[in-house]
Amino acid sequence: MAKGYRAAGISDVAAALKLSHGAVYTYAKSKEALLYLALLRLLRPDSLDALDIPVASPAPEEIVALIDSWATGQNALPTVIGDRPGEFGAVVDELYEFVERNWRLLALIERCAADLPELAQFYFVERRRTLLAALADHLRAGIQRGVLRPVPDVPAAARFITETVTWFAWHRNGDPDSAMLDDEVCRSTVRHLLLAAFVESS
Repeated sequence: MAKGYRAAGISDVAAALKLSHGAVYTYAKSKEALLYLALLRLLRPDSLDALDIPVASPAPEEIVALIDSWATGQNALPTVIGDRPGEFGAVVDELYEFVERNWRLLALIERCAADLPELAQFYFVERRRTLLAALADHLRAGIQRGVLRPVPDVPAAARFITETVTWFAWHRNGDPDSAMLDDEVCRSTVRHLLLAAFVESS
């Protein structure tokens, strides 16, 4: 998460774990295996004890399949958008809760995706663009029904919503000036401001 997949070396991992360079290889055969272990620790911690040591190098497709199988089972957008087309507040709540609960995993995936084309395709193209498109459709439908305010550009508004949620639910944790903000205060403030900005007053 600190350096990204390509820049981080086995020696960096060894130093962080206070192990020798060679000792790391007794647990994982490669950097790919270390990434797989890191993902498993966040996605399926109960499965770690059953692994054969040292962990073999997975193919890039196996890494994507691991994340995809987890993501498919999550109660996360864009599923909620389809289930609740008229409930903008519920959409904001679900998105915030999902990002807040999974920000470490999302940070790891996003940081490594820049160096792994298969992961970038899955994360940025298949998942994030799908989310933004679904959220834009939700906004258009609400605007047409008169329950949401018209905006100059719907895709930009969808991006604004996701980036606002993501910054407060995730990125502020790495900002020394903002990490001390109370979680509940951030959650309720984001909800309040987004609803005030987008929901038509009756």
